[in-house]
Amino acid sequence: MTPPLSPKVAVVGCGYWGSNHARTFSELGALYAVSDRHSERAEALAAMHGARAMAFEDVLADPAIDGVVLALPPQYHADQAIAALEAGKHVLVEKPIALSVADARRVVEAAQKAGLVAMTGHVLRFHPAFEALEAMIAAGDLGAVRYIHSHRVGLGKFHAENDALWDIAPHDLSLILALTGEKPISVRGVGSAMLNRLSDFAHLHLQFSSGVRSHVFASRLNPYRERRLTVIGSKAMAVFDDVADWNQKLAVYHHKLWEDDNGWQSEMVDPSYIELPDGMPLTQECAHFLDCIRTGAHPRTPVADGLAVIEILSEGTVRHD
Repeated sequence: MTPPLSPKVAVVGCGYWGSNHARTFSELGALYAVSDRHSERAEALAAMHGARAMAFEDVLADPAIDGVVLALPPQYHADQAIAALEAGKHVLVEKPIALSVADARRVVEAAQKAGLVAMTGHVLRFHPAFEALEAMIAAGDLGAVRYIHSHRVGLGKFHAENDALWDIAPHDLSLILALTGEKPISVRGVGSAMLNRLSDFAHLHLQFSSGVRSHVFASRLNPYRERRLTVIGSKAMAVFDDVADWNQKLAVYHHKLWEDDNGWQSEMVDPSYIELPDGMPLTQECAHFLDCIRTGAHPRTPVADGLAVIEILSEGTVRHD
């Protein structure tokens, strides 16, 4: 089958994030339809972008639709992703792609069998600051990576099915796995539930065979908002701060460390800020999905990456029964 020159997509799920997808694909000239179990919501969003409002079954049956974007409550992602792949549609499924390792593996297996583009919505992989950070590490600017830690905290959102770990940590786990290029050999989780049986605070501690260690702190019950990924290298340290102003989102610290007769000494220096190109991560991600459909290229964030994240989440989840 010849890939389409101008792929058309349907966005399934017209909530907050699905609406963002619909707007973005509309701006890219690729939005064909939207779908939601609340038909009035789909009709309103379709009218806003000049698209069609369709039932999910009709989306799967329509040969004009090349790709399906799933932005649903995560308990529905696996079954609908598999249905779309079996219908011959390329798929971009939001994180997490499932709520169990078994279901995530089903998605990966369906993608392999279908031979179609199957991509996970790890949107921060497409952030210009993270792309610049990846390039710096690849070039050896930070030296050997020793430690990576992330803090992603704020107030809300509270979900009935998934806790702070499953809702928030996939962002940072996808970044950490991309930077290390390997799966952890050890995962330890610590969680605390304040409001109900689901963790509102969660720590993950990871160890990799290369010697890199990492920790992730996620909270949905925090008085301030923080979105920060820190990489400690043998030559320098870098911080990707997604709350900072654009010209300060990626900072590099060349602090001085040395050992003398009095032990280890240090000298702090001001950070240098890396100039970043303009670009919205969601736009970059959606454009990449369309490009993969057009060219048959392997996506940067395949569903196998989503599975790797879910394996870590499952191993690090603390149950509060």
